[in-house]
Amino acid sequence: MDWIAVFTSLEAVCKENITALSGPPDLPYGDVSRRLVTCMRKIQDHGRALEPVVSGITAVYHHYDFDSDTPGNGYRTLVKVLQSCLLHIIHNGRYIASNCHRAFFRADHNASEMEAYGSVLCQLRALLYIAQGMLHDNSPGQLYGEQDGELSRWLVREYASMHKACFYGRCLGFQFSSSLRPILQSLIISMVSFGESYEKQHSGLGMAAFSLLTSGKYVIDPELRGEEYERITQNLDMKFWKSFWNLTESELVSGFASLTSTLVQVNLTLTIPPEPLLLPLVSDPRLSTPVSPPVAHWGPGPVNMRLISYELREGQDSKELLAFTRTEAPPISLSLVPFGAQKRPPSPWLLIHFHGGGFVSQTSKSHENYLKSWSKDLNVPILSVDYSLAPEAPFPRALEECFYAYCWALKNCHLLGSTAERVCLAGDSAGGNLCITVSMRAIACGVRIPDGIMAAYPATLLTIEASPSRLLTSFDLLLPLGVLSKCINAYTGVDSETVQPTEGISTLSALGRDTASLISDLSHGASKWIQSFIPAEVLGSWSSSHRRSLDNKAHQRSVLPCSPDSSSGPRDYPEGFAPLRSERLSVIQPRSCPSVKNPFVSPLLASDDLLRGLPHVHLVASALDALLDDSVMFARKLRNMGQPVTLRVVEDLPHGFLSLSGYAEEIKVASDICVERIREVFQQTTLPSCTRK
Repeated sequence: MDWIAVFTSLEAVCKENITALSGPPDLPYGDVSRRLVTCMRKIQDHGRALEPVVSGITAVYHHYDFDSDTPGNGYRTLVKVLQSCLLHIIHNGRYIASNCHRAFFRADHNASEMEAYGSVLCQLRALLYIAQGMLHDNSPGQLYGEQDGELSRWLVREYASMHKACFYGRCLGFQFSSSLRPILQSLIISMVSFGESYEKQHSGLGMAAFSLLTSGKYVIDPELRGEEYERITQNLDMKFWKSFWNLTESELVSGFASLTSTLVQVNLTLTIPPEPLLLPLVSDPRLSTPVSPPVAHWGPGPVNMRLISYELREGQDSKELLAFTRTEAPPISLSLVPFGAQKRPPSPWLLIHFHGGGFVSQTSKSHENYLKSWSKDLNVPILSVDYSLAPEAPFPRALEECFYAYCWALKNCHLLGSTAERVCLAGDSAGGNLCITVSMRAIACGVRIPDGIMAAYPATLLTIEASPSRLLTSFDLLLPLGVLSKCINAYTGVDSETVQPTEGISTLSALGRDTASLISDLSHGASKWIQSFIPAEVLGSWSSSHRRSLDNKAHQRSVLPCSPDSSSGPRDYPEGFAPLRSERLSVIQPRSCPSVKNPFVSPLLASDDLLRGLPHVHLVASALDALLDDSVMFARKLRNMGQPVTLRVVEDLPHGFLSLSGYAEEIKVASDICVERIREVFQQTTLPSCTRK
């Protein structure tokens, strides 16, 4: 990217618009023209101030990549996001300059668009100043600073009061490709509508009617949508996020997904009783070591799993395995098995999967769609673990259950349709963390380690430490800083709500019990989401009185001073600049907790001794993910130790992209990369050297 050309074009567009709109006093737009001129002058000032900042960051950001063939780190991402914003402004500015004197020019609409992007540019300028401070303060090549350092406190203070609604209104998803924006817009509209209904505690028909009404107004009024999304992400409790993220557990959503998903012959839900296991020691297979069932917080308890197999294999319909099934309905789709066909022999491969969801939500059912596809593409049985969720089950319960499931699978692979000659662990986000920590525990216990790991956008540092990619949490659509902190606090036990689970109730049914009524009724508003694809001129515009109200709010926000609690401190912005402030403050509580720095919680903090002996780790990260730096730094840590590791950074996808499989071609390509990494684990014949690919 030729940044000199970008800033030159921005300057030219600003001057052209200021000249065109500052012309004769008989211009037909009056106040709107003055709004546009004021906005373009502010954008011009931001551009002039940002040019040296961007120049300084781009001169050195390559030093923070994993290697020269893998460009990707938070500094690059911030610059890329800024680039997207500036290109939108330049494009819109050229349109305004060329059309502002035409009879059907929509002056108010274009002024609102430019003001929205001007607000986004202002906030990005603030984040780039913080990134500039990271470059100055952090050690060379380090994406994270000191634990509980000044930069981290600055980030938390800024997030608490910084205006974020502008990112979720007219500019929603501007940093993503055009094919992804409608999907993300629909997701945000559904979240806002769900949040309003949730807070009012509607149920039954009232919930359905309310969702139907609210989803429509958030399509028509992007400013209102942004304000509501900011309010929701600021301070709504963990129960809301657990409920919303579990939308994929609903019959409607899962039923719709099943219509487009791969058909598999085996889809069993299993409950494994908490019985001690004996596994051979790697150092001397003649000896065995005991593996205890999970016991943390409430004592021994069963572990829930799901077995998915594209083809029926020997052992998968055995009485011994079917005795573990959790449902009375036939768990095997016998109608999909050709009449008279013989069962396939056991596969030499076995894939064990740990799902994402921030340690607090979702189950194997949420990830069933892409797992079915993987089972077909790899022709391998997949065992996905439904571990207990925080805050009811904080660390180490999930780790204990996942490790026990891994050991049980090794011992009982003949029931799963596999000989387990090659075993790969795969997971995304929180599941990626569990893939790594389960392997670490296998090393510590002396049992067989998996032959490889595929971790997609894993969380390897469960703290709110500042890094350039963590700055994206200030406007991330799926992982705002307030939500990230709630997930961390829940899993590490800071906000623990541990309870004795009801006997006989599975993880799936427990989640469904909490959210089923909300989810089923929210579906009635889904038809309104389609309106996100309709041009604004078709929907019409709001009344002038409503517009004046929004303008007054914007003016109040622009002059709202930062509260003493959020602005005080050793850090500040250059003289004459201040980011826009929110009318409501977020409560972020990065509380100190010993669990946060436990290496089995944050493997990035693990000593070399704990990580030495890990299998080949394949990391698949996204450039637009707030956890990107987790992957980059963990990959560099392993490489510097001499451990085999690869890192692939895909472009233009959000955190959690695997859960959106099937909605865009870019996501399919990224999912295929994950499949190829898993296939490499199964097909490797010798211990790979430390390399990228």
